[in-house]
Amino acid sequence: MYGMVNKAIEEMICRMHDETTWERVKARAQVDVDVFISNETYPDEVTHRLVGAASELTGRPAAEILEAFGEHWVLKTATEGYGSLMEAGGKNLPDFLANLPNFHSRVAMIFPQLLPPNFNVSDVTERSLKLHYRTHRSGLASFVVGLLRGLGRRFGTAVRVGLEQSRENGAKHDVFLVEW
Repeated sequence: MYGMVNKAIEEMICRMHDETTWERVKARAQVDVDVFISNETYPDEVTHRLVGAASELTGRPAAEILEAFGEHWVLKTATEGYGSLMEAGGKNLPDFLANLPNFHSRVAMIFPQLLPPNFNVSDVTERSLKLHYRTHRSGLASFVVGLLRGLGRRFGTAVRVGLEQSRENGAKHDVFLVEW
């Protein structure tokens, strides 16, 4: 993953706790990086170890850490780093979700080594849709739940998210029911 992901985890931990906690997280994760460079790639394992260490130190389940990180990513990292792209994504939650493939295509132009996930929507109604999430990475469904909740907050829309199909349970990809 790009360094900006790990930098965002650092920022979230420091905001939720403090810099001392972040240093303890890095030590427990055995991550000896003083500063993550946003546009450099790091092994996915580094990110997973940081989340695992944060879970151990805070007593919060890793899934909860990932959900909080998903919200933080939308409300802080993406808004500050990709403000214009976020604005161009849509004027409401369903439009933004339908436009996610275009959003990731634009981000991939900024980060050429990016292997973005693939999102598409189906079963769209006036109050819900199904979001299909395909990625080569594992263990990030909780992060997507957080992203969706963050997007709901961004658009001032109360949102409920349920995981209907899970790769971890044998499905080909994750499918989320998003209701508003």
